[in-house]
Amino acid sequence: MTVRPHLLLTPGPTPLHPAAREALGGESLGHMDPEVFALNGEIQADLRTLYGAPDGTFTALLAGTGSLGMEAGFANLAEPGDEVLIGVNGSFGARMAEMAARHGAHVRTVTAAPGEPLSPAAFADALAGGDVRLVAVVHGETSTGVLNPLPEIAEAVRGSGALLSVDAVTTAGMQPFDMAGLGADYVYTGSQKCLSAPPGVAPIAVSGRALARHAARRTPTALWYADFAGLRDYWEGHSYHHTVPVGLHFALHAALRAALDEGLPQRQVRAAEVGRGVLAALEPLGFSPFVPDPAQRLPTVLALRLPPGLDDAATRAALRARSVSVAGGMGPTAGQIWRLGLMGEGARPALYHRFLTELEAVLGVRGAASRFEQVLGTHA
Repeated sequence: MTVRPHLLLTPGPTPLHPAAREALGGESLGHMDPEVFALNGEIQADLRTLYGAPDGTFTALLAGTGSLGMEAGFANLAEPGDEVLIGVNGSFGARMAEMAARHGAHVRTVTAAPGEPLSPAAFADALAGGDVRLVAVVHGETSTGVLNPLPEIAEAVRGSGALLSVDAVTTAGMQPFDMAGLGADYVYTGSQKCLSAPPGVAPIAVSGRALARHAARRTPTALWYADFAGLRDYWEGHSYHHTVPVGLHFALHAALRAALDEGLPQRQVRAAEVGRGVLAALEPLGFSPFVPDPAQRLPTVLALRLPPGLDDAATRAALRARSVSVAGGMGPTAGQIWRLGLMGEGARPALYHRFLTELEAVLGVRGAASRFEQVLGTHA
């Protein structure tokens, strides 16, 4: 019996990059080994390139997923009673607000409906009083496929005195990111997203301004495990803090280097081309973009409304029986949309050609795969 490889087209995790898979099979080393410290130094340098970070930026990996990256920002950069302004137009913005509140912040929000981007003008209005200490925004809202206008929001924050924290989980690694130009103070992603490494580490970047804010805290960071001071002791001082997942460091290093070698602009083009092909293939079947304006769509997560009458759970189960995984909606969009990942190794024509072929079989239709081929100009 021939078992077909599983086709993982979710918005995270993504298929492993071959270099990351190979790196996972290396020998085990201790977290205090000189070779690991040298590896970590290379990771830090590559992360500065990935994020377009300015001089004085501290980069590192947290031993956890992007959600730990999210929480670490609030734990380190907001103190109890601080005014924190958060953009909420989906599940992950809402998660930010909950985390900040749990760390004692006074949370205010700028909101937009699911499928709509956040308004930079609303941020400017909310910042007018000058009492906000930290602004947090999701660049690409994974739950709805919306790309928030980060440069314009960053411009609204600039000059307010507030720090800017950016969730770049579905953008960093698949397009150029300009932390320096944006004036962002804290940025994070997850290894299993655009970089196509195994889940379990969260690459972070902390500006010099944010480090100074952290050093002047009135209270200790409540999240000991991800305290910036302790992390710097390990990453810069090479002293023990906690046991890092060394195998995941090797895998992330390989995947990150592969992404930079390919080129972030080239990866952005690759995702856009595959996304155009998938949309052209599926629209005649009744699928439609959840985000109407192409300029507001997240290039790495294609969110599609389902055709009338299509049973979400049954169709995805039928695809899963054929070793294909796609993601449905979250929260208010559950049962209404699919979310297709176009990150890292998931944004490959051959994978989506197979998906469309399998979907044709499940739905009893034809033509989707051939339309995809026509857009990409090749048989995938």
